[in-house]
Amino acid sequence: MSHLELSLFKSKALHWANTFDICCCLDSNNYTDPYGKFDFIVAAGAKQVLSKEIGGAFEALQAFYEQQKTWMFGLFSYDLKNEHEQLQSNHPDFHEFPALFFFVPQYLIAWKDGQVQVILGSPEVLKEIANFEIPQEKTYPPLNIQASMDKDSYLEKIKQLHQHISRGDIYEVTYCQEFFAENAEIDPLYVFEQLNALSPTPFAGYFKINDQYILSASPERFLCKRSNKLISQPIKGTARRSKDELADEQIKQALSENIKEQAENVMIVDLVRNDLTKSALKGSVKVEELFGIYSFPQVHQMISTISCELDPELHFVAAIKNTFPMGSMTGAPKISAMELIEKYELSKRGAYSGSFGYISPDGEFDFNVIIRSILYQESNKHLSFQVGGAITYAANANDEYEECMLKASAIIQTLTH
Repeated sequence: MSHLELSLFKSKALHWANTFDICCCLDSNNYTDPYGKFDFIVAAGAKQVLSKEIGGAFEALQAFYEQQKTWMFGLFSYDLKNEHEQLQSNHPDFHEFPALFFFVPQYLIAWKDGQVQVILGSPEVLKEIANFEIPQEKTYPPLNIQASMDKDSYLEKIKQLHQHISRGDIYEVTYCQEFFAENAEIDPLYVFEQLNALSPTPFAGYFKINDQYILSASPERFLCKRSNKLISQPIKGTARRSKDELADEQIKQALSENIKEQAENVMIVDLVRNDLTKSALKGSVKVEELFGIYSFPQVHQMISTISCELDPELHFVAAIKNTFPMGSMTGAPKISAMELIEKYELSKRGAYSGSFGYISPDGEFDFNVIIRSILYQESNKHLSFQVGGAITYAANANDEYEECMLKASAIIQTLTH
């Protein structure tokens, strides 16, 4: 298949999958990834479903996997944090995603190096997709996107968090703010395709559970398992791209040498190392890359890679539980940071800063971090997205606000163009 043919086939496959009540697609956007199994994968229809609220959710997933031992795609919402600590979430929730949701697909179609493979379902489905007519995009009224707080309120919150850092309660926290639209009518799939075209990222994805949608342009991997190896790749450190090639290269170099960004990144690396130790074969945790700089259409990011060998006495679902929620979206120490997130943020995170991805029959898996993502509840017409940044002692509140606006820019551009 040529690039153009593949692009059209992917779009048809996605629109075809969207005719099912439940579907998921994961798109690497052809980024080079030593751990990625597929360039693009679509799961459509649900033969079996596991939907759980707080309380024994990870244990239910382990039992579900052991019973099915097949491909499954699913979602971990941020509030699963409440499972293993004395934590709670009292903010209003307009999207009401399940705390944990997994399904065994009826159809599973994957692309790798230009080759298509039907993993689950009849190969005849490829003809159905090839002949599928992509429906015309509907037109809807413009959205009224509002911020959950104005800039002054944001700056005041950061000032309060700085006081906690000065007192020694925490030394880093990922603080997020929400943008939302009420009475929002969108065509979720078209919005996802536009977002994915504007901001192609290696962990992009589309997840539909009946009338609930996640449209994700995530650049970040939460956790991946290959054979007996666990890999986590937290992002901390962001810089704006420039259209001028020389200026862009200078920005990239400046990010790589930025002491503040390195300090933020290494704090989370230490946290992830600590999380992985709970599941690792003794002495196997290692930092494979520290402060790697990776470029995406909107931003340069500082990404580190930490790995370990999974303790053979431990089930891989326990390893997911031991590292969730991801350190890059909480802070350090992790529990104290999550308590302060609940105290100072104004919105329930829900699926945001959770994760979605897949588990394979042999117990390998790959999960993203739900950031740079739109959450949409079609029934109550509520749309939202959140953006955040790491707050440390050295953080400048105005700079952090500008970084949030930068991270939100691709989504705002997609929704208002």
